[in-house]
Amino acid sequence: MDEKEKERANELSNQIIGAAIEVHKTLGPGLLESAYQTCHRHELELRHIPVETEVGLPVKYKGIELECGYRMDEVVGGLVVVEIKSVERLEPIHEAQLLTYLRLSGIWLGLLINFNVPVLKSGIKRFVLG
Repeated sequence: MDEKEKERANELSNQIIGAAIEVHKTLGPGLLESAYQTCHRHELELRHIPVETEVGLPVKYKGIELECGYRMDEVVGGLVVVEIKSVERLEPIHEAQLLTYLRLSGIWLGLLINFNVPVLKSGIKRFVLG
């Protein structure tokens, strides 16, 4: 990934976080992950930010791609993977999940967002490959 794409990915991450803050401000904690994902997608679309949801991610194994049921919650602008959670606390397995998605997709930047927190800032983790 070149520096211009990294700069664009960083810009998008700020916009993604802004949209997540708006969703959290409006809904608060305590809902299902699917509600936050749907509202976050809608908020991104309202801001004219391109987003794909439930993006399939095959596993490459011994030279072939196998569909194993992996789905990334959101891919924003083709440059940022967003994994949305609504859990009591983020666990190492959630981080491993996002890092695996980054590695398998070849996307450089990822955000792990847990909406089930009193203040959203404490529920956001940013990850980069390499």
